[in-house]
Amino acid sequence: MWQTTKFHARRIVDSLDMPLLIIAALLMTYATVVLISATNDMPRRLNAHFVNLLVASTVMIVVAQISPQRFMSFAVPAYLLGVMLLIGVAVAGDVSKGARRWLNLGIVRIQPSEMMKIAVPLMLAWYFHKHETLVRVRDFFVAVVILGIPVGLIAKQPDLGTAILVLAAGMYVIYLAGLSWKLIVPVVLAACIGIGALATNGHQWCEDGVKWPGFKEYQKHRVCMLLDPSTDPRGKGFHTIQASIAVGSGGVMGKGWMNGTQTHLEFLPERHTDFIYAVLAEEFGLLGGVVLLLLYFALIVRGMMIAMSAANFFSRLMAGAITLIFFTYALVNIGMVSGILPVVGVPLPFFSYGGTALVTLCTALGMLMSINSHRTLVQK
Repeated sequence: MWQTTKFHARRIVDSLDMPLLIIAALLMTYATVVLISATNDMPRRLNAHFVNLLVASTVMIVVAQISPQRFMSFAVPAYLLGVMLLIGVAVAGDVSKGARRWLNLGIVRIQPSEMMKIAVPLMLAWYFHKHETLVRVRDFFVAVVILGIPVGLIAKQPDLGTAILVLAAGMYVIYLAGLSWKLIVPVVLAACIGIGALATNGHQWCEDGVKWPGFKEYQKHRVCMLLDPSTDPRGKGFHTIQASIAVGSGGVMGKGWMNGTQTHLEFLPERHTDFIYAVLAEEFGLLGGVVLLLLYFALIVRGMMIAMSAANFFSRLMAGAITLIFFTYALVNIGMVSGILPVVGVPLPFFSYGGTALVTLCTALGMLMSINSHRTLVQK
């Protein structure tokens, strides 16, 4: 019995990628230090954070034991289940703070959009793996449809932050599958023209009564507050202004742990979730921010190394997409807090308080570890 236990323990340890595990541990330890300050007057949140860490770490270890071949078999059922649940949200979901994002199943209340952050790239990686021998232009159009259905349903809730993350995760798979630059360049040019036009004509377009096709009113205001938050300093621009003050006031070395005035005098909104980077920047300064960026850089480099050495096309696509979505989480959140991107509900990876996001991220880490530990196997 002892030999059997020892064998299983060794097998679990072997499935874990030590560099990735060390980086993740450092990130979550750093996050806990910052969260202690951010939740100084919310002890229940801090206690819940430790529970979240335990649950997420357990999920990561369990997922790391599952083979990439098994992940492929989950792809279609997970995607179809997720889409059906999103339709259920649209038809009979619970409304909270003006958004219909939750589905009450009687026993438990779930947010189906979260599972799509994994299910969508999983489905797309499975699809391109099946067509690996001859990927045609029409396959990319099919992939866009596969991606567009859940993104559209999530955006309709509305949940712009999650829709952006799911869209990014899917687009990374499509790009890594070999999407031609002839199709990418026109989209990039159109985006640049749109941003330039907004920067030039933003004040006229942001006036009351001007409708933006395809945008809800609150989404229009978020973009307009990015251009000039001082137009509504106590309302829609409050988040951006207070976060910028916190980031700027930290200087190079910061004010010191637990000494952030914006944080502890409650000027900084959502300080333990979406705006936790502002807490870090105020208390640990530019130096603390650089340390965080270096940890993210190490995470991304290690993830790309795993992607390049993966056993097959499916694993390469999944590992690459997972790694790049970590990058997207960090880029969007830090850009939002720093005032260079609109305010959207995107958490800082492994830092922001929240059990669902942490479990999703650790699930992704577990998948990376699984892909790495099975890299020597030839999978069909």
